[in-house]
Amino acid sequence: MRRPAFALLAAIALAGPASAADETAQIGYVNTALTNLGLTRSHRVVVERFDDPDVRNVSCYISQARTGGLSGMVGVAEDPARFALSCAATGPVEILPEAKRGERGEVVHESSTSLFFKETRVHRFIDEQRNAVIYLAWSTRLVEGSPFSAVAAVPVATSIR
Repeated sequence: MRRPAFALLAAIALAGPASAADETAQIGYVNTALTNLGLTRSHRVVVERFDDPDVRNVSCYISQARTGGLSGMVGVAEDPARFALSCAATGPVEILPEAKRGERGEVVHESSTSLFFKETRVHRFIDEQRNAVIYLAWSTRLVEGSPFSAVAAVPVATSIR
């Protein structure tokens, strides 16, 4: 009975984080604490980039804490809900007609931060009055009554259609 359960856990861990965007690229990382005398992966902060699928020429960078040790290596550790977000125009910003508008926004990126139930999500909002695209990163886990969050804004050079 234990082997099938372990095999299922290993398969889930190796599957990696889910992402609503087409691609997420790891840019780099720094080790923040050595674990198990260096025999396993250290605790680290990882920087990843993702592009908004419905807003051309916008790239977002998110840094997140990742748990090391044996549990981190096999994917069963719960990563802390700590992150930062920055988004930048990499060319003329163009909002495609498919981009959802409204006060609920649209999920453009997700990453799993524990084996079950905890994710970091990035929602996109379009501020038509100020010609800006706003990105909100937040954790699906409540910490002392409210989730951690971060926000970034990208100006649009021309008026939003």
